[in-house]
Amino acid sequence: MNIEKVAFGFFIVLAMTLIFGFFIGEFENPSHHHVYELFAAIIVNLIATVLKFGDRTQIGAIHLATSLVADLQLIIAAVVWAIAVHMTATGLQPVTMASIVSLSGGAFLANVMSVIILIVETVMFRR
Repeated sequence: MNIEKVAFGFFIVLAMTLIFGFFIGEFENPSHHHVYELFAAIIVNLIATVLKFGDRTQIGAIHLATSLVADLQLIIAAVVWAIAVHMTATGLQPVTMASIVSLSGGAFLANVMSVIILIVETVMFRR
């Protein structure tokens, strides 16, 4: 068993499940979406992105692209949350929370694509 491939798969799946955990719940209800869960999803997704830099194949490029898309959407979601909480007088409104959750949904979809690619790549692997 290759420990590098185990770590690679672990972080890809962990990133997807953390984003799913943040995404699930009522879109407009901030009590269903915890800021630390979003933070953990960003950190784990960034780690998964770094792990994808070493692969120079076409599939590796697609892995990296999906991870960069997820990173971008999660970072934008965090910026929107920070602006809503710290820079506006109205605070975190339901419409803003819906936007944050929608962005995390896009990141979740990108990570689902990455996991599907990982599964396809694993099935195609010949010993």
